[in-house]
Amino acid sequence: MSKLDGKVALITGAAKGLGRGIAETYARHGARLCLLDADPSVEEVAKQLHVQRGTQAISIVASVTDKEQVRRAAKATREAFGSLDIACCNAGICRLAPFEDFPDEDLEASIDVNIRGVWNTCQSVIPYMLEAGRGSIVIASSVTGDIVADAGEAAYALTKAALVGLTRCLAVEYASRNIRVNCSQLGYARTPMVERMAVESNPDDPERAIDDIATGVPMGRLATPEEVGELFAFLGSDESSYITGERVVIDGGATLPETSSMGTS
Repeated sequence: MSKLDGKVALITGAAKGLGRGIAETYARHGARLCLLDADPSVEEVAKQLHVQRGTQAISIVASVTDKEQVRRAAKATREAFGSLDIACCNAGICRLAPFEDFPDEDLEASIDVNIRGVWNTCQSVIPYMLEAGRGSIVIASSVTGDIVADAGEAAYALTKAALVGLTRCLAVEYASRNIRVNCSQLGYARTPMVERMAVESNPDDPERAIDDIATGVPMGRLATPEEVGELFAFLGSDESSYITGERVVIDGGATLPETSSMGTS
């Protein structure tokens, strides 16, 4: 029996990148899935998981910034599978610009997707979890903002740090009602979003930007989406039944070194 057999999970931002990696990992561990994304290609992801793994999966094209759309997705999940046990709040964006020139529209978009999107998802799933008397929510935060930061990422750092506060508050509020809330704090994974950021950071040689990230990671590489998916699977499963309100760093040791030049080689 796999760790997610019998579990039903709603995963946001599931069309590509981390969300797709989480979906594939959840499918491998036996979960039934509702995959939500504003990108219509999420429908193909659900079909592929069904064909390749026999996964029971539905897909919903919707934006996490629209609370009514997310509520309908949560309702559809419950109607399709009879329960809603886990929510993976993964959908997110990162916009880069110098702070003094940061466009207001990019700030608003970051707040809408990264904060309001998680808020909407949590508000939409918690009623079903309260009804069932159990549930697990896993929120995708970041090492950025709460632990480290890079120039040009002010909006991303602001919004991802806010999710740590939301995680801890919800964990306290719902612990007595058997709903656990935890967040991942990812360093860098090889995803379309990171590849786009690399182009913005080094238009002439974006692969160099990614290689430079890897040189700063003690493990010498970026994470894969599936590795991040395994953390989400653990936090969503009963294996983590006594863990709530935690921030789990998954960064290959990137935030551990004090410097890049001192110490023995």
